[in-house]
Amino acid sequence: MIALSRRRFTALAGLATIGAAIPLRYAQAAEFSFKLGTNVPESHPLNVYAKKAAEEIAQATDGRFELKIFANNQLGGDTDMFSQLRSGALECFTLSGVNVLSTLIPSAAIWGIGFAWKDYPTLWTALDGNFGAHLRSQIDKVGLVVMDKIWDNGFRQVTTSVRPIVTPADFQGLKIRVPVSALWT
Repeated sequence: MIALSRRRFTALAGLATIGAAIPLRYAQAAEFSFKLGTNVPESHPLNVYAKKAAEEIAQATDGRFELKIFANNQLGGDTDMFSQLRSGALECFTLSGVNVLSTLIPSAAIWGIGFAWKDYPTLWTALDGNFGAHLRSQIDKVGLVVMDKIWDNGFRQVTTSVRPIVTPADFQGLKIRVPVSALWT
């Protein structure tokens, strides 16, 4: 038994009275918390809209679902995040040009082949149609969930400070840094 002095009892009773007058709001963790990793800066439209989506999802689910966005390679580069995605440490990942995906699914390298499509309408017709459905089915087979529509990261281009690239011969003598991809290497 702990003996309380009159002074200590009065102080504790006063604090309890003040505490009872303050409405309590319990912090509650989300029931579901997913991480989204991206390789673009926080200011990139992808992340700006992902943040808006995360806010709307949290509101629509009364905070039961939380989407945490990790922009600008905070969780590592594409290869690192892809590995985390496959191991379950990361739930969502925006593949850039899906070249890292081609290390697991070789046919996914088609997205990185220059001049495969003459223009955007041809590209979107292919990827939104049967060809895209075939590629998505290959991704599904390895246990990954893929969205029906991909986000546009632009056609791949080569720029130099030395000379214009017009023909394959213009690459002679140049060193080029490329994303991880057996096709591009």
